[in-house]
Amino acid sequence: MRCVLLLAPHNSYRIHAYIEAALHLDIRLIIASQSEHSLVSAVASGVQVDFSDEVLSIERLLAAHKKFNFDAIVASDDSAVKLAAKVGEALGLFTNASDSALLTQRKDLSRKRLQEKGLPTPAFRIVNLDTELASQLKALHYPAVVKPLSLSGSKGVIRVDDVRTCISACERVKPIIANSASEFERSHVLVESFIEGDEVAFEGILHNGQLTQLAIFDKPEQMNGPYFEESYYITPSRHTAQWQQKITKCVAEVCRGFGLREGPIHAELRLHNNEAWLIEIASRTIGGDCADMLKFGLNIGIEELVLLQALGKPVELSALDGSVGVLMIPVPSRGVLRRVEGLKQASEVPYITEIGISVREGYELVPLPEGSSYLGFIFAKAPTAEAVENALRCAHQRLNIVTTPVFKLEKI
Repeated sequence: MRCVLLLAPHNSYRIHAYIEAALHLDIRLIIASQSEHSLVSAVASGVQVDFSDEVLSIERLLAAHKKFNFDAIVASDDSAVKLAAKVGEALGLFTNASDSALLTQRKDLSRKRLQEKGLPTPAFRIVNLDTELASQLKALHYPAVVKPLSLSGSKGVIRVDDVRTCISACERVKPIIANSASEFERSHVLVESFIEGDEVAFEGILHNGQLTQLAIFDKPEQMNGPYFEESYYITPSRHTAQWQQKITKCVAEVCRGFGLREGPIHAELRLHNNEAWLIEIASRTIGGDCADMLKFGLNIGIEELVLLQALGKPVELSALDGSVGVLMIPVPSRGVLRRVEGLKQASEVPYITEIGISVREGYELVPLPEGSSYLGFIFAKAPTAEAVENALRCAHQRLNIVTTPVFKLEKI
């Protein structure tokens, strides 16, 4: 039986999917994670590591290799990518360049590498929040976007239209990045030109440096800010074949420039001025429950593809059957969730396959830019992308999200 090491934070929602995929493929899966608070028993019985102590974690994983003889290594989430690359290099396994993880996690370093490689990238600058802001923002062209250096899910991302709103956004981001990993990330933000145009998401998989496209998701809602909450993802794309070729070509060039050679790729791009512009790229699968949409051939899911690729056994992919899509249900406003009404009516919309509410009653909902989670997901499958989009919109309209205001008591 082949053995794969899965590096995953203890609270990763992807762990169960990889366990199921390994069982389906008759692969032995060893999970390396922190042990605290995990609800997955395989974590406790796996290898205990501390992602904040890279040296000790590498020592433990190299020792574990002597016991389990890992044939491949996979990272489930962004926080595990760097450690996976370093361990993979030490074991001589198929892996990415170790510095590629930092490029995919730090927006400022990503922009610099794109610039060095001559790839389309917006004008940008790094701003120190601990020093006077106005002088750092001189000659900046608007509209622009203020971004934390390392957060994901559009958290802390704010569009600004002049120097006044830019300074205000920088001040607003300060508490959002207060718990970032490094002092530099806690005190600096990226400010870059806003790129107009349609936004898409690209899902792919790398093997020996060759990129295979799995799906291009259209995002039919215009994402013009001031905040950038994800909503609709629909595939196959309705963009022209020429645009889709440009999207794939851009992602492939970025992968080469970043030293990404193996494993899953998730990228966000804007289509502007006859070019595909990279917004972000990550060496992991698509987030949330969205990966459940992607089934290829004989019901092979994206986790199975990742495990097979890691073992040097890429499979020939057939096209997706029909069209699929998801709506990441947005948080309507700040408040305490009381209930979600209309679930039965929404589920009865033709082509809706599943509706899941991720947030429990009594939980405080926090919208962007401070928030980072969605209320839930609505999934649809239909013969055409138009039918999928219509079904998702209709189902969403039937939901009524009931909240109560949040009252903060101040000490006297």
